[in-house]
Amino acid sequence: MSKPVRIWGIPFTPMTRPQAVEAIMALAEAGRPSYFITANLHYAMLTHQHPVLGSINERAAFVLADGAPIVWASRWQRTPLPERVAGSDLIFDLCEEAAARGLRPFLLGGAEGVAEAAARRLEALYPGLRVAGTACPPHRDLEEEEFDRLIARIREAQPDLLFVAFGQPKGELWIDSHLERLGVPVCVQVGASLDFVAGRVRRAPLWVQRISMEWAYRLSLEPRRLGPRYASNALFLLRMIAHDLASWNQGERSARPIVSGDVLELKREEFETG
Repeated sequence: MSKPVRIWGIPFTPMTRPQAVEAIMALAEAGRPSYFITANLHYAMLTHQHPVLGSINERAAFVLADGAPIVWASRWQRTPLPERVAGSDLIFDLCEEAAARGLRPFLLGGAEGVAEAAARRLEALYPGLRVAGTACPPHRDLEEEEFDRLIARIREAQPDLLFVAFGQPKGELWIDSHLERLGVPVCVQVGASLDFVAGRVRRAPLWVQRISMEWAYRLSLEPRRLGPRYASNALFLLRMIAHDLASWNQGERSARPIVSGDVLELKREEFETG
């Protein structure tokens, strides 16, 4: 595996989509609990706001670039990232490969019925795929007994891959906190990917994805929800571009992370429940 390339303080591993699939399958077949992260621009911003995510990124098996701005920013580096590796594409790739290798995924999270619908579609798309199970915890703080039952349910199913749709950064924090208890060889937070798979949310046409405008398509579908988030992302991106340009002018090839002194560290316990 290639040495990580640090973009805005996050260690991204240079991988193409096929290389990522092979690396993930190797983790699944190794059998030891692990996780990887697909980091987009929003997650990069969250990492700067919440320092606890920095250590989670370092403990990950690897971090993949799930955002065109991150790939573009890497071109300032000596080793640019080869391409965007989107989690919403990987879930299909991994399930296709899992079907061929006899590996079983577990789908966790999303709105009521989404995980079940996604499981049915994946099994229809890839004959031979056996989804180990699905679960959709209520969108509230779980009682301790409910929380324990959820983890026990996943352990009993003995999946090889766990796709978690809890949102950022809740999913990454939850996986990191319970990795050993879960005992799943490969875990990953997948964001809206289950909604895409289930057909509850339309993904941008391929030509829109290819010109790196998928964000604009999603904004047109959910302007009220995504508008404030994308505005914050845009301000963060401008800040990072300005920092990268200043570093370039000073002859630096890689930028150190910028974290303002008044940022409050994210409390892990706030994200302990599913």
